[in-house]
Amino acid sequence: MAGYEELIWEGSLSARTRRERTACTYRAYVADPLVGRELTLPADLVADLADAERAVAALQDRDTGLASVESVARLLLRAEAVGSSYIEGLQINARRLAKEAFAEQTGLETSDDTARAVLANIGAMHDALELADADRPITVKDVCQLHTRLLAGTSDAHWGGVVRQEQNWVGGINPCRAAYVPPPHDNVPELFEDLCAYMSGDDHSALVQAAVAHAQFETIHPFVDGNGRVGRALIHLVLRRRGLAPNFVPPVSLILATNAGAYIAGLVAFRYDAPATDPAASTAAVQWIARFTNELMRACEDAAAFAATLAELEQQWRAQVGRVRANSAVDSLLSALPGLPVLTVDTAAAAIGRSRARTNEAVNKLLERGVLTQGTLGRRNRVFEATGLLDAITGFERRLASPAADTAVADPTRVVRARRVSATAD
Repeated sequence: MAGYEELIWEGSLSARTRRERTACTYRAYVADPLVGRELTLPADLVADLADAERAVAALQDRDTGLASVESVARLLLRAEAVGSSYIEGLQINARRLAKEAFAEQTGLETSDDTARAVLANIGAMHDALELADADRPITVKDVCQLHTRLLAGTSDAHWGGVVRQEQNWVGGINPCRAAYVPPPHDNVPELFEDLCAYMSGDDHSALVQAAVAHAQFETIHPFVDGNGRVGRALIHLVLRRRGLAPNFVPPVSLILATNAGAYIAGLVAFRYDAPATDPAASTAAVQWIARFTNELMRACEDAAAFAATLAELEQQWRAQVGRVRANSAVDSLLSALPGLPVLTVDTAAAAIGRSRARTNEAVNKLLERGVLTQGTLGRRNRVFEATGLLDAITGFERRLASPAADTAVADPTRVVRARRVSATAD
């Protein structure tokens, strides 16, 4: 049965204070396995889950109005990674992230550690979606590889993919004063294997599986760092693997970041202290699943609104350019532009699969018509921004940061950048 184990913390002789050096007693939580666990869900939650599934499906089937749906998918994945990173204290605005992504893509040296960490999170999210498409069971090794990708290029890269071999904790100077103490490391391998087996099966519906898998991963806390970000990537792995979200990632992490207190409370409530067959076990799961379902529906609504905004922006660009030949370099670049916040001729050529000469002509035309604005990055790099795109991304992030989905009605609950009047590179 799930419950708490009382253990002794021996203290740390190298610690600075006496309190940290002194031995003490703490309680570590050991979860029940997931495979084969039965859940009794109330009728109202079952109905809400059905509504949420329809919302996710509608987002996938939505006619975005864009020539390239890949642009929306790319930006939604980016937004999800930004939200997941924010929960871990990594804050960055749209322009700074776009410029760092360009610098990384073109091999420029940078010193923006926060941007690199968020870009690594985007990479881990992308890898999770690719893993979901693999026709085989999910393994512990797979999740460890996601963790390695997450920490690549950061100061914690040496911890990448390493399952912990010691007790960890959340908050506080030691486990005796922590907000939460995960299972002792000896329990981690078995629980980790069980979690992967659960994610590989279909014991529960896709949304229930995603919610429960995420909460269980956070409960196990198998890594020294990066558990939150990997755990949120697993949400999308499950939704993609079960066929519910084949195209678009609902940016649920941005909503969880907006309601961070409720998010943490939901994870805490998931940890019951009773046999798995006890009604308390189902009650604990119900509280978390209900919170997760509500946030997911909100994420789908806001993602649909963002897709509509991007479609309007693309139509505005096309109106500025005027008539263009179908499948020309200009037409292809206009289609790809919503997914290219910052670009050069070379990166644009790679994106649309055209020669540098043809792409350069297309870039110059869009520059002349005011669709692109020119700036520089470094001393010699001529870069371009799509007019209004970064402001649209900022507006989307501000909307998601407001409990009312409207900053005019309710202020953001977290730090977000204000909209800029102009969108020139700086």
